[in-house]
Amino acid sequence: INTHAKDISTLFSSIVFSNFQRDKLENITMDNPKPIFEKTKEYHSKSNIREVGYALKDSDGKIEYDFKIDTKEILINTNEFSYQIKKIKNIYFIDNFGFNNYWLKEVYIAVQRIDEEETLNSYINKFDNSIEKFTIFDNSPECRLRGKREYRDINEFGDGLKQFISIICALYACEGGYLFIDEIDSGIHYTKLDLLWEIILTVSKEYGVQVFATTHSKEAIESFGKVAKELRDREISYSIITKLKSGKLLHTLYDYDLLEDSIEDDDEVRG
Repeated sequence: INTHAKDISTLFSSIVFSNFQRDKLENITMDNPKPIFEKTKEYHSKSNIREVGYALKDSDGKIEYDFKIDTKEILINTNEFSYQIKKIKNIYFIDNFGFNNYWLKEVYIAVQRIDEEETLNSYINKFDNSIEKFTIFDNSPECRLRGKREYRDINEFGDGLKQFISIICALYACEGGYLFIDEIDSGIHYTKLDLLWEIILTVSKEYGVQVFATTHSKEAIESFGKVAKELRDREISYSIITKLKSGKLLHTLYDYDLLEDSIEDDDEVRG
């Protein structure tokens, strides 16, 4: 995500957001991002889009932030730095625990803005038919059971449901952008994988979202290939990244046809 930063403000913001989400900071807001930012003493990332870097430097009591974006390097004294958050729109990362409450509220707002709450609830009902409705009160994500009046905290329903709702809401929030999902099947029962992939492939195409997901589950990969075939979605691809004894990474790319052949031949396609 950080490699999509175009300037210091967005790079700073992406580092803060990454730390905020990774550390599951439920009781800390983004109003004062300085302590969150300074937890990262050094950072470097390179992709085919951009190379970015950051380091906190202390020279004879003079503390500076050293930012690098491609070939450009900028030093800023900590006393002169503006800690104003500038969010990178339509790009989100979901780790294997799903969003915390802060981020789930952020992406749920996108669902509300396009009036897709009813669609979201229909997806949730297919995942768990005992749940009638999902909503967020203040910062508390809650679900209402069918035939009941009171709402219950989402954490009472297990990690799988939170991961499921996080992914769907993020798809809407990433319209025209990118969604990165780590261990996509985390907490999701294998019987629900077809439903999850169907939603991802359908909604991502409708809203122009490019989805990157990782998994170590053969069942998740087979479900991915099966649903893509049923939807006749030939734009999908699958990569296997293997670490060699030399330390180098070997990347093997499967397009739609190769993935289908590998699954049918029962080849090893586990990522």
